[in-house]
Amino acid sequence: MHGDGSLPGDGQVRVVGVDLGGTKIAGALVGSDGRGGDVLTVPTPADSGPAALLDAVARLVSRLAATVEGPGSVRGVGIGTAGVVDVGAGMILSATDVLPGWTGTAVVDGLRSRLAGSLDPGVRIHVQNDVDAHAAGEAWLGAAAGLDDVLLVAVGTGVGGAVVRNGVVLRGAHHVAGEIGHLPVPGAEGLRCSCGRTGHLEALASGLSLHRRYVALGGSGTGNAHEVFSRAASGDALAVRAVQESGTAVGRALAGAVTLLDPDAVVVSGGVAGSGEMWWQAMESTLRAELIDPLAGIPVLRPLLGARSAVVGAARGALDLLEEKP
Repeated sequence: MHGDGSLPGDGQVRVVGVDLGGTKIAGALVGSDGRGGDVLTVPTPADSGPAALLDAVARLVSRLAATVEGPGSVRGVGIGTAGVVDVGAGMILSATDVLPGWTGTAVVDGLRSRLAGSLDPGVRIHVQNDVDAHAAGEAWLGAAAGLDDVLLVAVGTGVGGAVVRNGVVLRGAHHVAGEIGHLPVPGAEGLRCSCGRTGHLEALASGLSLHRRYVALGGSGTGNAHEVFSRAASGDALAVRAVQESGTAVGRALAGAVTLLDPDAVVVSGGVAGSGEMWWQAMESTLRAELIDPLAGIPVLRPLLGARSAVVGAARGALDLLEEKP
């Protein structure tokens, strides 16, 4: 997506891309050439339940659509959301407490009824997991543009992943392809993951887990992952250990995934991944030490689209849907 804030040019198919997160909902108009308007954001009413979430998304989509003149100007809506998503059914199969009550929500049906008065009745609506949308955005216009096979891992509040194969995001038989955060990793034994089990990558590597690990090692209980990174940069030995353990755990998990998938490149994104060279060096050095020789030179890339990536990837899903027969 071009970063000039311009609207899609004449003759372009226009869709709205939306990134539904735990704290904010971001959306933008995007054209079939990738050009798009500015990203608008509104707070996520997460604690108010699924109906309130759908209302907020619908209001944002309607607001964006109203900036384009002419009936039927916006032909699609793409949503990237936290949770396990049945893309074909447009429904949330499973979600965490980040979005309470979101499990079981029929997102496509709920949005269609709410948008009936502001968009053409034939508008196509596509919903997918937010990390899948992130990967689709980076594969289309970001760091992985032009590559066929890509593994993306997002390390932030939680840990998510997505696999792009031949330019298409894989969903899997149970809609969880790429969920690297729930891989067992050394060092996480006995640590509780957000899924309720122990020993998974997210239980050691995520921002929330990194801070918990710092406290368990004897560090101050105040602050958050950002504070731990700041203390590590100032030489706090316990903070350094927590940061390096997080990076090392991600590197080990990536080594296994890369060996299994043999992608063209790996994209590593998210707030934790972008918090400093100490974490990145621990991650990449561990990854490369574990890889066999044919994989030793695999590119490990930082994302290019930043906060826009999931919006762009969500829009790509809607554009792809428009190319299919209704």
